[in-house]
Amino acid sequence: MRLLVDADACPVKDEIYRVAGRYGLQTLVVANRWINIPQSPLIERIVVPEGPDVADDWIAEQAVAFDIVVTNDVPLAVRCLDKSAAVLRPNGEEIDERSVGMVSAMRDLMHDLRETGTVNTYNPSFGKADRSRFLSALDTLIVRLRRKAALSKVIPSSS
Repeated sequence: MRLLVDADACPVKDEIYRVAGRYGLQTLVVANRWINIPQSPLIERIVVPEGPDVADDWIAEQAVAFDIVVTNDVPLAVRCLDKSAAVLRPNGEEIDERSVGMVSAMRDLMHDLRETGTVNTYNPSFGKADRSRFLSALDTLIVRLRRKAALSKVIPSSS
C-alpha cells in the first residue's frame, strides 16, 4: 500500500506526511514542479515534465490495488479506480465505485454551467474542519484497505 499524491494544488500534504509516517507508508508526491518534502525514506518527490495531465498520467500508470490516490481531479480518480486503487479528495470525500458516477456528472454539469455563464463558482476556503475530515477519512481508509489486503492473502480468490 502506497499513497500517491497529486501534489500541485493539494492543501493536505503535511497531513499526508504525518499519517504516512504513523503507518509507515511509502508516499509518492507527484508534481510538475519541485515541491519541498520532509526528509524521510518513506517520502519521495516525483517531478514530471510540464504539460497537461502529465502528473495525472504518471499517477494513473503507477496506481495499483490497495494504493491510495489523493486528488481532486475527477478524470484521474476514474482512471485510478479502474486500476483498483482507492481515491480520496483533500476534503475527506472518498470517490469509489458507488459515487464516481455522481461525482463525474456533477463535475460535467458545473463545467457546462460555468461555460454558459449561468453560474460563477469559487473555491471555498479550506479550514480546520476540512483538514480534520481528511485526516479521519485517510486513517479510516488505510485501516479498511489493510484489513482487506490481509483478508485477500488469507482467502485466495476463486479465479
